[in-house]
Amino acid sequence: MVRYTVRRLLLAIPTLLAVLTIIFVIVRVAPGDPATAALGDYASEEAVQALRQRMGLDRPLWVQYVRFLADLARGDLGRSLITGQPVIDQIRHVLPYTLELTAAAILVGLVIGVPIGIVTAVRRNTAVDYVGRVVSLAGLSVPAFYLGILLIYFFAVRLRLFPALGAAEFSKPGAHLHALVLPALSLGLIEAAYVTRMTRSVVLSVLNEDYVRTARAKGLPERVVLFGHALRSAMIPLVSLIGLFAISLIGGSVLTEEVFARPGLGKLMIGAMKQKDYTMLQSIMVVYAFIIVLINLVTDLLYGVVDPRVRYE
Repeated sequence: MVRYTVRRLLLAIPTLLAVLTIIFVIVRVAPGDPATAALGDYASEEAVQALRQRMGLDRPLWVQYVRFLADLARGDLGRSLITGQPVIDQIRHVLPYTLELTAAAILVGLVIGVPIGIVTAVRRNTAVDYVGRVVSLAGLSVPAFYLGILLIYFFAVRLRLFPALGAAEFSKPGAHLHALVLPALSLGLIEAAYVTRMTRSVVLSVLNEDYVRTARAKGLPERVVLFGHALRSAMIPLVSLIGLFAISLIGGSVLTEEVFARPGLGKLMIGAMKQKDYTMLQSIMVVYAFIIVLINLVTDLLYGVVDPRVRYE
């Protein structure tokens, strides 16, 4: 297991470096000059050149790249062009909101999707199966932002059960969790549809395996066959699925944070795009890259824990 972990860590380093390089190139080759975009079209040439010099854009590309990596190694993400404050401070403030929203949405998706997927697989081609498949298909067809608006209308405006917008401080856990419910449901219900269909498919394939038929032939109770044998093997692809969902939810949280007016990386990124804050936008993309590579690494390690054959290859 130690060799497997070290190998995955070593593979994550070039992956992260490649992603950071892509971010650097995309920001530099994008149409328009970042300094002109930040100051506006009516800024004087002297002001634009001064800002370009302060941002290091007047230096050769390879020098900018080396400085970019060196700053990241020191944990320096630069300063916002709009506020002049360190970017790391603003990201540190909103990052927990995005991470908790993603974790809550994954929890909702698993709690709802896995049991429904198991039941529909065990009761294949029955009324329960048909209803579960139709509901999951409907969930796949609804955009997250539209579902969020519906949740706000029914549960916040009509029933007044939850706050419609914003998020409470972490120092107020009760109010904080109360404000998290609707955004988590907005993302989690859609992911539950994916989890349901994937779980059903995986469990169906596992139930047709020879070792499951052998366990049934030995007279083991159906409960033991399902939970002791089938679900253990079904966890292997589900772990990979959870990793993919975590990545998609990190990106999908952008619209959800905007709809519910929650602080988070997504809302911060949209604000940076509107204000043409080049430094902030690049830094948020870097943080997203770190999170995605970290999620992939954790998924690979969990995959090795669930399936011993992987870590012994």
